[in-house]
Amino acid sequence: MYKTTKALVLRHVRYKEADRILTLFSSTDGKITAKARGALRKSSKIAAATQQLCYAEMTLFGNRGKWTVNEAMIIEPFTALQTDLERFALGCYFAECLEALSVEEQPDAELLQLGLNSLFALGSGKYDPRLVKAAFEFRLMCLSGYAPSVQACAVCGKETMDEPCLSVDNGCVFCRGCRNASLGFSLPLCADSLAALRYVVSAPAKQLFSFQIGEEALRRLGDAAERYLLSHAERRFPTLEYWKSVRTTA
Repeated sequence: MYKTTKALVLRHVRYKEADRILTLFSSTDGKITAKARGALRKSSKIAAATQQLCYAEMTLFGNRGKWTVNEAMIIEPFTALQTDLERFALGCYFAECLEALSVEEQPDAELLQLGLNSLFALGSGKYDPRLVKAAFEFRLMCLSGYAPSVQACAVCGKETMDEPCLSVDNGCVFCRGCRNASLGFSLPLCADSLAALRYVVSAPAKQLFSFQIGEEALRRLGDAAERYLLSHAERRFPTLEYWKSVRTTA
């Protein structure tokens, strides 16, 4: 059976001498695994389209539940990421998160759109990579069923909060003065980082990164986003550690 689909290459590993095993996030089938025969040969017509973080239109051949890439044509190579180690490393982290939190063979248009929009934003150079990362992490949690409740204090119900905090364990915000043991582990926010978090949770997909935030507020937002994702994903991400090791900015 042949099928044509658009797919983002989340990961590839070498197989034998010249093949690649791909983890794809496809528009029709969600996360799937496919073999790209001969992709590592210099004469291969599918080599470029089967690189990590490439978005391509692929013709797949399916047999007994296994897929093989028959043809592949690049839609978006994300060239700006391929030539910038720091941004490429962060893009690989996004891909690892998508792979970890997506469901095998279950289409998810919103999750795929988040991945593509985040890679576009990262490669455009218009946004601080830390802003893109924080927005991606919190929005990914929302789409994965872990959306934090951020409109009002979980204890007193006030929308305008004095020294707001995010409960990582319970997925809610609260005034520092309302803190109690039942809220579990928490991180301090500020008025601007809380406003940014509220925006990220509800913004239209195409406008996800269209907000401005100061340095200190971005630091708090970024810390909260990363800890929130790691806590609810319940795993570590080697690509995140690699990105941190190659970062050149504060």
